[in-house]
Amino acid sequence: MSTILVVDDSPTALKLVSKTLATAGYHVITASDGAEAVAKATDAHPDLMILDVIMPHKNGYQVCRQLKNDAKTHDIKIILFTIQNQQADSLWGMHQGADAYLAKPFHEAELLTAVAQFLP
Repeated sequence: MSTILVVDDSPTALKLVSKTLATAGYHVITASDGAEAVAKATDAHPDLMILDVIMPHKNGYQVCRQLKNDAKTHDIKIILFTIQNQQADSLWGMHQGADAYLAKPFHEAELLTAVAQFLP
């Protein structure tokens, strides 16, 4: 079973995304800020992260860049997940090492399609 780390500072978004993924058969772990995300990614080494951009302590871009520059975590696939849905935001996210970009709000089918690009 594939493990997905969902990171969002909104308890509502965290619960919604986690429930959608768990219902689809994925093992889900969560973090509520950037610092916690780095720690959990390093410890649990998930197959995929769904990472909010706007968060306290470290934003999603910083987390993405840190994980992609670390030999222990560089292979974790990262989907940035944010309300910032301008093309420049997406390009900046990809420049930081993200593998995909998903805008909020999302439909369950969009989320699952994005995840399916990287996991069985």
